[in-house]
Amino acid sequence: MQKIGFAEALDRITAQDPRYDREAYVFLRDALDFTVKQLKKNKEEVSRHVTPQQLLDGVRQFALKEFGPMAMTVLDYWRVRCCGDIGEIVFSLIRSGIFGKTESDSIEQFRGGYDFHEAFVAPFLPERTKDERNASLSAQKH
Repeated sequence: MQKIGFAEALDRITAQDPRYDREAYVFLRDALDFTVKQLKKNKEEVSRHVTPQQLLDGVRQFALKEFGPMAMTVLDYWRVRCCGDIGEIVFSLIRSGIFGKTESDSIEQFRGGYDFHEAFVAPFLPERTKDERNASLSAQKH
């Protein structure tokens, strides 16, 4: 079987499964590169494999670095709305031979990774005092 290039793989993936924008796949590849560099920079043990949790954290950091307060908007535009969507994209890239996986990797490891609002919106919200937060939580209960 001849190895196909990234662009050709994306053509095939998006033709078969149009759920996610092509740019989401490009972003994921770049986020993986970013994650590997961060792990090396932090002197963490880096094999040729990044765990799903490491990749999710790298995606979060890379999206915030690249898009700042617009991260959630950009991801939403690409129809990437939760960590499960990241897993779907990753496993599409695995099935196409672009990414690899170990026996222990599963798509379920991506589901429920983190809340997108907390990851991409909350860091840019204005700080509130403790009393304001408590009052807001109390008002929501009633």
